[in-house]
Amino acid sequence: MVMPESSKKDMILIPSLALNLLLLYPLFVGCKKWELLSWSRRAAAEAEAVASVSCSGHGRAYLDGITVDGMPVCECNSCFGGPNCSEVIAGCPADVNSGDPLFLEPFWMQRAASSAVLIAGWHRMSYSFNDNSSISQELEKHIRKVHAMVKNAVTDRFIVFGAGSTQLLNAAVHALSMDNSSPPSAVVASVPFYPSYKQQTDFFSSLGYKFYGDTSMRKNPSDVLMNAIEFVTSPNNPDGKLRKKVLKGESVRAIHDHAYYWPHFTGIPTPADEDIMIFTLSKLTGHAGTRFGWALIKDEAVYRRMLTYSDESCYGVSRDTQVRALKLLKVVLEGEGRELFTFGYKTMKDRWEKLSQALSFSKLFSIQDIAPVYCSFFQGIRDPSPAFAWFKCEREEDKDCYTVLRDAGIIGRKGTLFGAESCYVRLSLITRQDDFELLLRQINKLVAEKG
Repeated sequence: MVMPESSKKDMILIPSLALNLLLLYPLFVGCKKWELLSWSRRAAAEAEAVASVSCSGHGRAYLDGITVDGMPVCECNSCFGGPNCSEVIAGCPADVNSGDPLFLEPFWMQRAASSAVLIAGWHRMSYSFNDNSSISQELEKHIRKVHAMVKNAVTDRFIVFGAGSTQLLNAAVHALSMDNSSPPSAVVASVPFYPSYKQQTDFFSSLGYKFYGDTSMRKNPSDVLMNAIEFVTSPNNPDGKLRKKVLKGESVRAIHDHAYYWPHFTGIPTPADEDIMIFTLSKLTGHAGTRFGWALIKDEAVYRRMLTYSDESCYGVSRDTQVRALKLLKVVLEGEGRELFTFGYKTMKDRWEKLSQALSFSKLFSIQDIAPVYCSFFQGIRDPSPAFAWFKCEREEDKDCYTVLRDAGIIGRKGTLFGAESCYVRLSLITRQDDFELLLRQINKLVAEKG
């Protein structure tokens, strides 16, 4: 049977009409919905306009940045200048002092749409959520999901939010010291240790605790009965080593700082399962400026003290911060975390290999040795990819290593700030690519000149 020509035309016309109706449906039936969404268009256009400003790949324009004649101006990376950041500043040193985790910036630029957050003027104006808490239940749920995916922490415990891990470090010291009457709790950490442990403890100058320095100072038998709070940093800042609690005894409480316990910085052999574990968004996603961290706490009394500390000091973490953190964690969870952690690991591994190769020709300078370890996330042995290089000047005449590097056009962080000798300097590897490339050039030049 042969189909009439008119029927053939009808067969073609029907799907065509259906498609047109489907495309036009929102214009007729969904007008009200489109009108409701229209309030966001101006904000989105403003954000897009700023993001499109060209800064030659060596800078960025920001919504809250400086403007000239109402137009956003480029903020240039270190050692670049000019209206669009295209001019190289001659003689500029490689500044690798900061721990700013900007190495992940390209990852987020590639995901501008999926990671963007548009917040209305009426968003979360209240002090608290509907349950009268200062903690987003949805964000808490996603934090647990991320840890379960990465397998880096046991999460069947209480969670407290803080303004980065910085606030939580002292909140934990405060909470633990309340268990003691006298003498003040001795706050200790193994050298080299993160400087903020000492700086914060000294700054707050509490009657309940005092910084005593290296854990080796508390190992004598006479110290057994002394109350102690030990900071355990794993991976350690600055040398990237996986650490465990050193001091023993019932009078010793530990705070485990796991800021860098993520697959882009270290292998994850087993989930961390300590009484107090502190994490931070800045080292997970690179968003240090968002100022968000969390602590996983086993003991309810300690949890409530830390929660009170957070509420009394700043009435909890900003609601705007929490909604941005939630959006970022949703992106982290995409593809079971492979995209973020693969990008981060490859970037850090490449930097470590290049720096190690540059220093392999020198007998005067060295960096720490880190052995490959098994990673349950990547399901295999992975090579080192630490956040920092723990740089050492080997010669006695170069014992002031900070000055040696400064004279070579490299600005690091003095080893003495970490409780170590002056022959050590911490060099940050989590900077922007521009900064790392300049560091590598200066290192190659230093090795070529001094050997």
